[in-house]
Amino acid sequence: MKKILFVINTLGHAGAEMALVELLKRLEKGDCEIYLYVLMGQGEMFTRIPSRVKVLNSRISTLSVLSKEGRGRMAGTVAAAFWHNGRWLHKLRDTVGCLVPMMIKRRILIDKALWRMIAEGSERFDETFDLAVAWLEGGSAYYVADHVSAKKKAAFIHIDYENAGYTRKMDRDCWEAYEWIFAISDEVKEHFLQFYPEYSLKTRVFHNLIDRDSIRLKAQEPGGFSDGYQGMRLLTVGRLSRQKGYDIAVEAMKLLKEKGYQVRWYVLGEGEMRAALEKRIAALGLEKDFILLGAVENPYPFYAQTDVYVHATRYEGKSIALQEAQILGCAVIASDCNGNREQIVDGRDGLLCQLTPQAVAESIVALLNEEKKRKAFGAAAKQKMQSQEQEDLLT
Repeated sequence: MKKILFVINTLGHAGAEMALVELLKRLEKGDCEIYLYVLMGQGEMFTRIPSRVKVLNSRISTLSVLSKEGRGRMAGTVAAAFWHNGRWLHKLRDTVGCLVPMMIKRRILIDKALWRMIAEGSERFDETFDLAVAWLEGGSAYYVADHVSAKKKAAFIHIDYENAGYTRKMDRDCWEAYEWIFAISDEVKEHFLQFYPEYSLKTRVFHNLIDRDSIRLKAQEPGGFSDGYQGMRLLTVGRLSRQKGYDIAVEAMKLLKEKGYQVRWYVLGEGEMRAALEKRIAALGLEKDFILLGAVENPYPFYAQTDVYVHATRYEGKSIALQEAQILGCAVIASDCNGNREQIVDGRDGLLCQLTPQAVAESIVALLNEEKKRKAFGAAAKQKMQSQEQEDLLT
């Protein structure tokens, strides 16, 4: 029986992790032995791993990677990784080597700087696998390349590679170890190959798998908005990070209120920017208008009940949150950036706009005032996702 190992950085409730769980569900029905190793050994998605998948971590935690307690545990995991497996000076040199260029550019991405050290300090296994899959760039890609014995190796790319902060120096030729590199969209592939043109022959597109029927059923379950608000509702789903552009969204909301629009903006998600966002929301007097609801178990009733879904991000790979909104027939506004423009046909199934408070606010106004257009965009988006579903079944 073939043995397949999947490696991922964490198992938090995010798009790539959800896509992996969906793939594991489908592979569970086959005749392979499926193994999973999570570098940080943490995340609430551990509870959704299919029973036949063999988790190799000696210790796991279902704490959210975004909660205060969860971040504390992750800090302990990082510290343990520094000491585990020795080579302390080597690990320190790797980390400093990543941090210095970031400091020069004034863009410090601490997770990127630490992935090499975490990979070096993670558990090792004597077993040889038929296939080892690095499900994410960064830590899992470095770990599978350097520390997993496998007959074949494959890697997945989920993000706009350069915008996410990776460098060739950081990667240290890790992609040489892989027979196949799968990008989750055509744009992700294009941007990765701009960075690594020498891997064009082994780089292919593999779209994220989504359980559309489950999404539709969960959207009909009890839940969703409970504040009794009678005005128009905006919704955004995603972790509270710089990538997701919430700083722009808050400023756009201020413009909407200044113009007198009866609208509330709701956000589902957690992340490191919560404190900064709460401070800015309070400074602008938007406590009742821009509401951080946190992470929820079932976000789909919120999608079904919103008037407009807004996805104003700085960059994307291929957003699962955006796909979920389209599956449920939401009228969508998205920023005109890498990833989003592959998912939205401007003026047909949504609107693309520049990532400025003024442009986002103007696009929202354009849809708030046009119920017919909102319904047309939502219907077109739903139809597109149904067509893609049929194509997936045929392939």
